[in-house]
Amino acid sequence: QVHLVESGGGLVQAGGSLRLSCAASGRSVSAYPMGWFRQAPGKEREFVAGINWSGGNTNYADSVKGRFTLSRDNAKNTVYLEMNSLRPEDTAAYYCAADLRFRNTVSSTTEEYQIWGQGTQVTVSS
Repeated sequence: QVHLVESGGGLVQAGGSLRLSCAASGRSVSAYPMGWFRQAPGKEREFVAGINWSGGNTNYADSVKGRFTLSRDNAKNTVYLEMNSLRPEDTAAYYCAADLRFRNTVSSTTEEYQIWGQGTQVTVSS
C-alpha cells in the first residue's frame, strides 16, 4: 500500500517561492507517473503538473508553465514541485498523486490517479 505525504506548504508573499515535497512510503513509486493537483475553496480540483517515471517527460498546466518545475528523486521515492513567482491565484491546497500503472503517459485528470496524499496548504498574499 502506497502512502503519500506532502510537505513544504505555507504562507508566502506574491512573487515568492516555495518547494513542495511528496514522499512516498510503503512501496516504491519509481516506476510510475506522479502528479500534483490543487484545489481552492469552492473550486474543483485542477491539474498542476505531472511527471513520468524517469523524470524525462513533464506536463504542466498553462497557468503554471514557466513558473513551476516538477522533478523526482526515485532513490528517495520523492517528488518535488518548485514554485516560483507565486501569485495570489495560486492559493490552494496542493495534492500529490500517484498513477500506479506501468506507462509513460502523464495524465492531467484526477480519474487517472489512484493514490492521493492529504494535501498541503499554499497561501500567497498580495
